[in-house]
Amino acid sequence: MSRIFAVIAVAFLSIFPALGAYAQSTAASAATIVSPIPTSTGAQAGQGGAASGVSLNVNFSTGAEGENYSVAVQLLIFMTLLTLAPSIIMLTTCFTRIVIVLGFVGKAIGTSGVPSSQILVGISLFLTFFIMGPVWNRIHDEAIVPYQQHQITSERAYDIAAGQIKNFMLRQTNSSDLEFFLGLANMGPTTVQDLPLRIVIPSFIIGELRRAFEMGFLIYVPFLIIDFIIASTLMSMGMMMMPPTVISLPFKLLLFVLVDGWTLVVKSLVMSFNM
Repeated sequence: MSRIFAVIAVAFLSIFPALGAYAQSTAASAATIVSPIPTSTGAQAGQGGAASGVSLNVNFSTGAEGENYSVAVQLLIFMTLLTLAPSIIMLTTCFTRIVIVLGFVGKAIGTSGVPSSQILVGISLFLTFFIMGPVWNRIHDEAIVPYQQHQITSERAYDIAAGQIKNFMLRQTNSSDLEFFLGLANMGPTTVQDLPLRIVIPSFIIGELRRAFEMGFLIYVPFLIIDFIIASTLMSMGMMMMPPTVISLPFKLLLFVLVDGWTLVVKSLVMSFNM
């Protein structure tokens, strides 16, 4: 789990150099207020017993306080961007396809809220950790560890991490989707290595949604056949007032258990990714 959060952290390391330059430019205008300096005793006497004067000295510097301000800005922006971590996990990994397909399974069987959405999301999350494990391990070994050991810069660590994520998404993305978004962006023919993430990510998301709905259709077909058989049987018996779903639900559950449905669904999901 710590590796996952470390991978997310590397995604934001590229902003730190820009933040440092921004903090140094703003530190040049930071005002340091010095404590009031009272006037001398002779000046007080010359003013005929008037109240002591107060001098305000404003100093502009880029010393230690500017450096502390730079760290504070980095921490603030990093914590703000960290709130985007759930969206990054959902939209740049296999989570989207898994959670949609598992949702179709529950709807196809006809069970209302069983299993619950929390359970489906939990299963999807751990399956995502399992499938994305090799990718995250490579990011940890090639980007995070060298960066922590000061062997590479933050820009290089970000490039390595983004490259691994982009390679995973490109293996799941159709060329037609990439061409579609390249056309929307008014970009000419581009090599795979030069594709920006703003093209790869939406192409990957569209492809994941398409595959998830294709798998959902295939899951629906056998249960739909059971519904047709039960409805036809009830009509032939003259039991038109009997809801077919009440009778078909036990048969659906029996079929799903006999064929070990959960294992088949999870196996199909895992094997559907080009790793």
